[in-house]
Amino acid sequence: MRALIYAGANKPPVLKEVPNPELRKATDAVVKLKYTTICGTDLHILKGHVPTVSEGRVLGHEGVGTVHAVGPGVSSFRPGDPVLVSCISACGTCEYCKRRMNSHCVEGGWKLGNTVDGTQAEYVRIPNAENSLYKIPDEVDEKALVMLSDIFPTGFECGVLNGKVSPGSTVAVVGSGPVGLASLITARFYSPSVIVMIDGDKNRLAAAKSLGATHTADIQDAVEVVKQVTGGKGCDTVIEAVGVPASFQQCQDLVAPGGVIANVGVHGVKVDLHLENLWNKNIAITTRLVDTTTTPMLLKLLAAGKLPAAKIITHEFCFHKIIEAYEIFGKASVNKALKVLIVI
Repeated sequence: MRALIYAGANKPPVLKEVPNPELRKATDAVVKLKYTTICGTDLHILKGHVPTVSEGRVLGHEGVGTVHAVGPGVSSFRPGDPVLVSCISACGTCEYCKRRMNSHCVEGGWKLGNTVDGTQAEYVRIPNAENSLYKIPDEVDEKALVMLSDIFPTGFECGVLNGKVSPGSTVAVVGSGPVGLASLITARFYSPSVIVMIDGDKNRLAAAKSLGATHTADIQDAVEVVKQVTGGKGCDTVIEAVGVPASFQQCQDLVAPGGVIANVGVHGVKVDLHLENLWNKNIAITTRLVDTTTTPMLLKLLAAGKLPAAKIITHEFCFHKIIEAYEIFGKASVNKALKVLIVI
C-alpha cells in the first residue's frame, strides 16, 4: 500500500510503498481509509517537536474509512462497516479509561501517527478497536466527519470544557486555525457574551467572524481589543490554540482575575510563566491531551446539522498529491488554508 512516512526532523515526508498492516492482537481492526487530513500536530512532528515519533513511522491520526478486518476480540464492528477513526485509542478498562482520561490509557492513548503507524495511508491498523472506532450515522457528510477525529473534540474538551466557558462569560481564543475555530464553534454551545478570535492571518479572522466570533483582533492589537470589550478586565476563558511561546505569553496578558487559561496547543519548546504578574489573580491554567469522550455527542450534533464542521475544510487533494497538500497547509496564511482533506 501507499503511505506517507516520517523521514526525520526538518525533512520532508516521503510517500512510498509499504506492507499492508495486519492484525496483531485480538482487539485490533484494520480499516481501509477513504479520507484523511493533515493536523497542525503533524507539522510539529516534522519539526522534530514530538520525539516519540521515530523515523519510518506512517504519519496521521485522523480519518474515515471502512472496516477491512477485525480480530476475534472485536464484536461491535464487522468488515464493510463505515467508521470514524478516533485520534485516541482506548482500552476502556484501565484506571485512566475508567476516569475518562482515554488519552492516558495504559494500552492506548495517542498512538496513531505517533508510536504506531497512522492514517495517512491506504490502510491502518486500529488498536483497541471497540473503543477507538465509531460507526457512522446514516446520511452524514463523511468529509465533514473527518473533522471529528481530532480537532472538534480537541477544541471542545481541551479548550471549552477545561476553560469552563459558561453562559454570559467572555472568551478569547489565541490562534484561529482549525482547532481554534473548533473551539469557537463549540464555545457557542454555552452562549458566552463575548468571543474574541485572535490571529495574524486576516483570512482566518474573516472565517472566525463568519462562524460566530463577536470580535476579532490581530496579534498586535489583541490586548487592547480584549480590554475594550471586557471593560478592562480581560477574558474569563483564554484558549491557547497555537503551541508557541509567544501565544502562551499573550494568554497571560489577556486573562481576567479569576479566569482560566486553557492550553490546547502542542508545545515543543519551553515557555515562560510570569507568576510575578499572575500570583495574585486567582487564575487557573489547564493542560490536556484530548480524550475524545465527547465524540459521540459531537457525532449526534453533526448528524442533526448543528455542527458546521464542513466549513473548516478549504482544500481537497488526491492521496498522490499529499506532499503538495503539506506544502499548502504548511503555508496556510499564503494559501488561505484551514483544513485540507485528503481523498485516498
